[in-house]
Amino acid sequence: MKRLLLALLLLWPVSLIADFQAGLDGYNRGDFETAYREWLPLAERGLADSQYNLGLMYENGKGVPEDDAEAVKWFRLAAEQGIAEAQYNLGVMYDNGKGVPQDYVEAAAWYRLAAEQGDADAQYNLGLLYRNGKGVPQDYAEAVKWYRLAAGQGDADAQNNLGFMYYKGRGVPQDSVQAYAWFNVAAEQGHKKAAENRDVAQKRMTTAEVAEAQKLSRGLFERINKKQ
Repeated sequence: MKRLLLALLLLWPVSLIADFQAGLDGYNRGDFETAYREWLPLAERGLADSQYNLGLMYENGKGVPEDDAEAVKWFRLAAEQGIAEAQYNLGVMYDNGKGVPQDYVEAAAWYRLAAEQGDADAQYNLGLLYRNGKGVPQDYAEAVKWYRLAAGQGDADAQNNLGFMYYKGRGVPQDSVQAYAWFNVAAEQGHKKAAENRDVAQKRMTTAEVAEAQKLSRGLFERINKKQ
């Protein structure tokens, strides 16, 4: 799940900024009751960041009893206002059947909205749904598309999965050089499975191919780091 939203405070009236900040200060010092007391009126007035933050509090049982259905309620209100983090979290709730009946179609719909706003976690999860044919027709090319977008933002799981798609030739032509490169980028972030996959891929490669893959990997890593 995503972290708290800090809000675009400059867009709000001064009185609301003070209330939101009081809630944020309370949350950060572990005074969740104060955070809830400050954010609830803002959320009820339709302020999406407060709605989202309340959803997190209900999901995690901070300052309120843990209540997945209530978390879904607040995530949905924020998601409908276009908050990508809320759209992603609502997708997760549908994906896992938390607070709502499990529904992969709904999960895919909410992931897509967040993914189209550039949310890497949503892009990765949408890729998983396409790979497995859950909530959407199985489509390896679409899975690769969303993995690639998340991988380009530094998501190690997406990088590993993209490497696997190249290794197996699913949704893309089989390419051990590309597979090794993406496995290696993920491994550089400490992804143990990617390191194992890289070593397996290397056994099928020539010395020249490994050298090419390592060069490609360095370029990918530098490009990704520049974006972050």
